[in-house]
Amino acid sequence: MDATHDPGLKSWVATANQPGQDFPIQNLPFGIFSRAGEAPRGGVAIGEMIMDLRAAISAGLLAGAAAEAAAGPSLNALMALGRGASAGLRAQISALLSAGSSAEALAARILVPMRDAQLHMPATVANFSDFMASYDHCARLGVRRDPKNPLPQAFRHLPVAYHSRASSVRVSGEDVIRPHGQWARSDGEVRFGPSEAMDYELELAIWIAGENKLGTPITMAEAPGRIFGFGLLNDWSARDIQRWEMPPLGPFLAKSVSTSVSPWVITAEALEPFAKAAPAIEPPPLPYLDSAWNRAAGALGIRMQALLVTAKMRAEGAAPALLTDTEFARMYWTAAQMVAHHGTNGCNLLPGDLLGSGTVSGPEDSAAACLAELGLGGPITLPNGETRRWLQDGDEVIFRARAEAPGAVGIGFGECRGAIAPAIAWPV
Repeated sequence: MDATHDPGLKSWVATANQPGQDFPIQNLPFGIFSRAGEAPRGGVAIGEMIMDLRAAISAGLLAGAAAEAAAGPSLNALMALGRGASAGLRAQISALLSAGSSAEALAARILVPMRDAQLHMPATVANFSDFMASYDHCARLGVRRDPKNPLPQAFRHLPVAYHSRASSVRVSGEDVIRPHGQWARSDGEVRFGPSEAMDYELELAIWIAGENKLGTPITMAEAPGRIFGFGLLNDWSARDIQRWEMPPLGPFLAKSVSTSVSPWVITAEALEPFAKAAPAIEPPPLPYLDSAWNRAAGALGIRMQALLVTAKMRAEGAAPALLTDTEFARMYWTAAQMVAHHGTNGCNLLPGDLLGSGTVSGPEDSAAACLAELGLGGPITLPNGETRRWLQDGDEVIFRARAEAPGAVGIGFGECRGAIAPAIAWPV
């Protein structure tokens, strides 16, 4: 940790100093934004404002390759420079936004109110891989399949994953159109039509920095340095389609319908104060998935929540209903282990590649991180009396997350939102 993590550090941007603020000066996440009629460009969230990096360069406050890369229309160029470049730029921005900085005189030139901005995809995603790293998620759903062997055979030995669809990754706020698909009903009828079992999956997004040459593995010593930052990820799932299509090759159309990601990327540097010891696992991981650093600090203390707003709740002005309240630090496999395993065979991970952690479920009923788990005992009842087994048209799912630790200023992730829109008429 360094001066950017100092809990006594304050910003001249007043809203950044408010208690419970997602984006205090200790955070400084990167993202891409625009205003009406403007081209998308890089920015940094500070309180309820965005520091316009292009404007800061024009004002002479920032210079160099990292600043130019971060000010572009996507963060891929910054991610390509590696963690050292982004960490150095973050330190410069922290100094500029700290109380007493002369940059305050240029506030009107370099700050944009968030309410006036449209947020875009933070990076162009060439590859998206989704993991399944929660023991509780796998065990809960696996018991229904095989009570004696609820976990996949390899689960305790490696981070299970599959390659998903990059082109359907979308930024928070875009609707998810209910997909058509094929599945078998409980009476054995095979049918085609709009999915009747739309679900959310509360996950952490892991954004990749740097690049390894094809054929060159990523070691556990290198893996932490390949993580640019983190965000929220909703891997929407059509469960009826998924159950029918999965054997033997895994998810396909049930997952490629849409994946939503939050617009702000919380840098790995910002999360340093919230590192925790990785949970002990049995059997111990093979040496290629083990390191002293991972055992001591591989986990992250991030509280994650999923909330629901139905059409009726929206019309009545009701507050969102809390569905999931869970903790990322309890995942069976850490982010570094996911990265290292992904690169074991020499797979070349690219700047801006995206990994999903898999559903972040914990052991408590309240920590079940999807409706497939929450509804195992039957439909859930919302505070207004409505019930849900699966998401209905007009339902909006909201993800939030916050990292907190003793002696540190807590930081947030913003939100990841998405609503279910009705299926289109078939055929189109």
